[in-house]
Amino acid sequence: MNAHWPMPAGLHTASARLPIEGELPSFSGATGWLNSPPLTPAGLRGKVVLANFCTYTCINWLRQLPYVRAWAGKYSSQGLVVIGVHTPEFGFEHDAGNVRRAVQDMNISYPLATDNDYAVWRAFDNYYWPALYFADTQGRIRHHHFGEGEYQQSEMVIQALLADAGSGGISHDLVTPDAPGIEAPADWAALRSPENYTGYERTENFASPDGVIPGKPHQYTAPAQLRLNHWALAGDWTVGEQATTANTPGGQITCRFHARDLHLVMGPAAPGTSIGFQVLLDGQPPGSAHGADVDGQGHGTAAGQRLYQLIRQPGPVSDRTFQITFAGPGAQAYAFTFG
Repeated sequence: MNAHWPMPAGLHTASARLPIEGELPSFSGATGWLNSPPLTPAGLRGKVVLANFCTYTCINWLRQLPYVRAWAGKYSSQGLVVIGVHTPEFGFEHDAGNVRRAVQDMNISYPLATDNDYAVWRAFDNYYWPALYFADTQGRIRHHHFGEGEYQQSEMVIQALLADAGSGGISHDLVTPDAPGIEAPADWAALRSPENYTGYERTENFASPDGVIPGKPHQYTAPAQLRLNHWALAGDWTVGEQATTANTPGGQITCRFHARDLHLVMGPAAPGTSIGFQVLLDGQPPGSAHGADVDGQGHGTAAGQRLYQLIRQPGPVSDRTFQITFAGPGAQAYAFTFG
């Protein structure tokens, strides 16, 4: 994606051109901390602070994470404090064990505040995952960025704030993090499918003939063909507010999409259990188009509630039909995301 952030002249040498957007709010509303004791405004004074709002199944944040991780590694010894703020989107993201496992799996070593009550989110008046807020050593917010991209400009802001604070030897070089798997940048030129939810609160383009039956078990069927960006259920499912749950083995979800990557936020309803599944692409095993969480035959196991990469196409992108079939009951699906 091409950067469109208006970079002030001389940004590398001074932060004077960055406006003062307000005071850095307190993190006192956090419900817990990982990798650190609670951080306070007084303890952060004299440090450049980067606050990063996230939730661990957000594909947009997952693609931003390699940069945030690299900035923490490069600049922490020069006065930067990176603070992740995990504000959950889905109910299972409130679970401290789930968040702790995600932090370990994603190799996050910088401090992370869990914000289950949305208190830190409200203190920042934030509305986005992901969001970056940059504060100077006096506790003043000097820049922000919402969403993916503009990584070079964001790193230049960090460099300018550190230089302004008197940190010597700040290199003007920019990080080039390795970003494999789920963390790889999206293929924006080929992406024509938006995020979609499976719960009745926010779903769109549901194509099963009877429509959504909210909150009740129902035997769904899928149409013979789907329009682009429409989806359907087949089998016995309960469509809840946030998630759709398979009540019997053999439940299927079908989606027509146009993107290099297809992900599904899903997992077993019962903690500590696992459910096998198989995915098909246009009715066939995905082969070389399989994602990181399935093999070439499309087989995988849902062993936790997280984002699963199910399709990554190596060749030209076109309209395709995705289908997933769960071997047992209790599978819950929350959202499709694409890349």
